[in-house]
Amino acid sequence: MGKYHQLSQEERYTITFLLKRNNSLAEIARQLKRSKSTISRELRRNRSNHDDGYRAEVAHRYATARRKRERRRSHFSDDQWKVVFRHLRRDWSPEQIVDHLKRFHTFTMSHETIYQYLLWDKKHGGLLYKHLRIITKRVRKRYGSRDFRGILPGKRHISTRPAAVETREELGHWEGDTVIGKDRYHCILTLVERKSGFVIIKKLRSRTVKEVTAAAIRAIRTHHKLFKTITFDNGVEFHGYKKIEEVFPVICYFATPYHSWERGSNENANGLIRQYIPKKTSMKNLTQYKCDWIAKRLNTRPRKRLGFKTPEEVFNAA
Repeated sequence: MGKYHQLSQEERYTITFLLKRNNSLAEIARQLKRSKSTISRELRRNRSNHDDGYRAEVAHRYATARRKRERRRSHFSDDQWKVVFRHLRRDWSPEQIVDHLKRFHTFTMSHETIYQYLLWDKKHGGLLYKHLRIITKRVRKRYGSRDFRGILPGKRHISTRPAAVETREELGHWEGDTVIGKDRYHCILTLVERKSGFVIIKKLRSRTVKEVTAAAIRAIRTHHKLFKTITFDNGVEFHGYKKIEEVFPVICYFATPYHSWERGSNENANGLIRQYIPKKTSMKNLTQYKCDWIAKRLNTRPRKRLGFKTPEEVFNAA
């Protein structure tokens, strides 16, 4: 049997023409001097998704794109892809993997190649894409209603924070928030250090001032020398902040209500945590052990903005 050749665009136009004249697959194969299985496979793989018919222009575009993808993947061996898959399963991003390959392996690939493979894998029923982070949507204020959220006399507004907090020049400046579960009762407290991205997660039995304040004190006590300021979300659960300031030499600030982007580090960290605790998931059975495991997972993940160092490396370098 001679070497197989891909169908040309001219042959695809011929197939389109003969199909419109109601020719059988056997007759089309005979006129093109191709096997019947070749024609059958062509119709199955390159049929238009729009009208469930076969059109030469669309079929040729599908085939060309498929060959490009296959050539791109064929540049790398199965063993090389196994290295990539191993790090994907550790929840590393494609950019983090590429930097690791450059530093510790004899080959590299572009992060776009990895993303394209993940899209292809998802389309064909694969689950590797689930190891990528989940981006949460911003919550927006309902306009036309008066805002009573977070009102407490004496709170320091985020605009009064020192310049060093904004520039991330030094360690010790944190952002805090709560992430709620499905039942809106069981939840977690998250604290993120702005310069390093180091995260602390504490399980809460309820989102009350007493519970949140106690959890924050436990978190700060572990690293109290590296706590200078905390910028909290404006929720009422943080109204016990004066107790925190009495126990530690920490100054607390508060973001503007419904301006989640003012605490970008915290919002980003919460999005990463949602990869492990998806929305609409109950936190009733979530343990502090699992919270610590998630925090460790995030704190040992390389970050692009840190020159691909981990938050733990940067935080512990102080």
